[in-house]
Amino acid sequence: MVIKLMAPSPFDQASVATRTAVFLASVMVILAGIKAASTVVVPFLLAMFIAIICSPLVKLLTRVKIPRVLAILLVMVVVVLLSVWMGALVGSSVVDFRSQLPEYRAQLTGQLHPLVMFLEQFNIHLSTEQVREQFDPGRIMSLATDILTSLGGLMANTLLIVLAVVFMLLESNGINRKLHYALDDPEMRLQQIDRFLESVNRYLAIKTLVSLATGVFCGLGLYLIGVDYYLLWGLVAFLLNYIPNIGSIIAAVPAVILAFLQFGFGSAAAAAAIYVAANMIMGNLVEPRLMGRTLGLSTLVVFLSLIFWGWLLGSVGMLLSVPLTMIVKIGLESSNSGRWFAVLLEGEPQPVVPRGDTSEASSETSA
Repeated sequence: MVIKLMAPSPFDQASVATRTAVFLASVMVILAGIKAASTVVVPFLLAMFIAIICSPLVKLLTRVKIPRVLAILLVMVVVVLLSVWMGALVGSSVVDFRSQLPEYRAQLTGQLHPLVMFLEQFNIHLSTEQVREQFDPGRIMSLATDILTSLGGLMANTLLIVLAVVFMLLESNGINRKLHYALDDPEMRLQQIDRFLESVNRYLAIKTLVSLATGVFCGLGLYLIGVDYYLLWGLVAFLLNYIPNIGSIIAAVPAVILAFLQFGFGSAAAAAAIYVAANMIMGNLVEPRLMGRTLGLSTLVVFLSLIFWGWLLGSVGMLLSVPLTMIVKIGLESSNSGRWFAVLLEGEPQPVVPRGDTSEASSETSA
């Protein structure tokens, strides 16, 4: 019996190229539609983000015999109060900072004078006014409040977002079953759906707890140093901690500069050490231990996702860039055909052991 191996015909290659072109064109059309409808998509994504974070709290309250509807209402009251507190904190901090801006500029002149004198010893002649124009203290608050202000503008649709979160939490119990039926899987055999939803919930819950601990740690450290607006800087550290690597650097810049303006190089170095310690402890020790395995993205992917989601959804997309990319990555990991692309998004890919070959893995474990 002779088996003839047929080479792929030009028609097959043409069909593959056609499918690829159609797929890329479809992606571009979808992205253009999302960008055009960003005024609707962004509040929906923010509502989904809040609902996923609040879901563990609702489950915890229902376990202590509190009715589900009442538990959702209690959680939403807390969310609304926190949103009002954040808006009041940002508004009062901006007003107070503007009133003290002349004093900060005078402090900047005093702190820069020794630096200018030191540089003159190396034949580097700079005037204090030139340096002060480049490092205007007014930019400190604008750097910190740009994302917070955009969130505040988005929260003008508070009623819409709150209602969307409430309905999402009410429907959260049956979302798994609905997805199975929607994908024609009434016997619940597609376990990838369950793993995907569980992984997303786990990632966002742990990331929120770690970010909250990071914000408290940074805010308390700045309070002990005596830096002004330590609550605001703790809030900025909490929000920007959702962006690993880059977020901690952005959050540290205004606090370190303000510490330098108030107390000099020593306090600025102490403030920088607080952020470095928070990033090392929370990002490299606590978070991987709670996750159970590394779910991180490479630094290049974080930077590119920041640009991509910021272009697509604005400043809120920049804030949610890494959670959104992580959701895409988790979804790709749950699919056999997309797992290869999820590996490309990782920072340090883990060695893959075949399912049937466990002897080598067990030997390494025992060693």
